[in-house]
Amino acid sequence: MKRTKIAGIGMYVPQNVVTNNDLLKYMETSDEWIQERTGIKERRYAQRTGETTTTMGVEAARIAIERAGISPADIDFIIFATLSPDYYFPGCGVLLQRAMQMKEIGALDVRNQCSGFIYALSVGDQFIKTGMYKNILVVGAEKHSFGLDFSTRGRNISVIFGDGAGAIVLQPVNANTGQAAQGDPLAGSGQGILSTHLHSDGAAAEILAMYNPGTHANHWVDQPLADFNDNEIGDMFMSHEMIDNAQNFPFMDGQSVFKKAIIKFPEVILEALNKNGLQTSDLNLLIPHQANLRISQFVQHKLKLRDDQVYNNIQQYGNTTAASVPIALCEAWEKGMIKEGDLVCLAAFGSGFTWGSVLLRW
Repeated sequence: MKRTKIAGIGMYVPQNVVTNNDLLKYMETSDEWIQERTGIKERRYAQRTGETTTTMGVEAARIAIERAGISPADIDFIIFATLSPDYYFPGCGVLLQRAMQMKEIGALDVRNQCSGFIYALSVGDQFIKTGMYKNILVVGAEKHSFGLDFSTRGRNISVIFGDGAGAIVLQPVNANTGQAAQGDPLAGSGQGILSTHLHSDGAAAEILAMYNPGTHANHWVDQPLADFNDNEIGDMFMSHEMIDNAQNFPFMDGQSVFKKAIIKFPEVILEALNKNGLQTSDLNLLIPHQANLRISQFVQHKLKLRDDQVYNNIQQYGNTTAASVPIALCEAWEKGMIKEGDLVCLAAFGSGFTWGSVLLRW
């Protein structure tokens, strides 16, 4: 029986560090106000023109591939998770494939926002277990800074988000022996992904969303399209009125999101542990999506986890949505906080709502 292991991991964050005090140039806020509500002290912003979601993903991918001991030519499938793609279409997966001069392999884009990497990892796990692919590159990358409302009006959202990318390479491992499926020796019986768990509830989808541009914009129109001139048709997708009213920026009902997150986060973590006959005391490390430090602290308290069982880095990077879990996972591993045989849980909750967890033996 095959299981999926993380063979290599990498991360990339832009050099440009933006502190809370730096945001005072654009909006009425304060370091104390931001830290009290989010726990964030600083974040990274990509170059306006020199860096994209794809280029950051490529940087993280190169590191992950090298650490896996393979080359880009060995990758046989790409899964790219992001909510901030370079283009409305095509997706970033094919742009990464082109940039890394890979073979004509499949490239799948995942649009599950904050839960995107968890969903992408679950999809990759299925492909590995069925034997369809042997080297899957999973990327989570975001460039939020180009699309935020840097004014007092938009501060509740704009202070939260940052840019960056994380990537992993998935490979098969024999679940019963702990030996790599290709025959490479590995320490630790039962290594690899134990289970993945995905959920959604679209009942309140609009309380955390970016409405425009979008094809929903003409839902209120009951006249035939032929009755409108070219300018009016264009205004259905993006109009000056939408821009003037800041309707082309993300919207979030923060309190409602918080209330839902602190319920679903613990549930999906316990679901993963219960599925495998384990308890919170068995966890070596929980890496939650870095949405808000207050949410992570609430989950830690709810599950009665020690400080050394939970890893947070939102203080330095802000919320990088689909990139936050792989960035945190990579950083924790680089710091020596994850060792072979450790039980690690990844969990995320975000827009949709969607949420999920992955339990793995490192």
